[in-house]
Amino acid sequence: MNKIIIITASISALLFVAPSYAASGDSVYRATCAACHASGVMGAPKLGDKAAWAPRLKAGMAAVYNFALKGKGVMPAKGGNASLSDADVKAAVDYMVSQAK
Repeated sequence: MNKIIIITASISALLFVAPSYAASGDSVYRATCAACHASGVMGAPKLGDKAAWAPRLKAGMAAVYNFALKGKGVMPAKGGNASLSDADVKAAVDYMVSQAK
């Protein structure tokens, strides 16, 4: 009987633990980044525009992540969505960079 209670309690505890997964880069892009990066507002490099992304990528991914996380020029930190985790922002950056290669 004690084993059943322990197993049941363990399973119940697992069901109530919310996993912490980064959102997909595509979904973060669509929800936040596309507002500027879809049309190139204020010089934002457009999704898929290899020429516009090239100078940014030349600085390296650490720099590109830093731009997205902390802001650069008119782009606010995390694209203005402070509720995004760093992992969510990096996933969006990875998605946008993958479209520029």
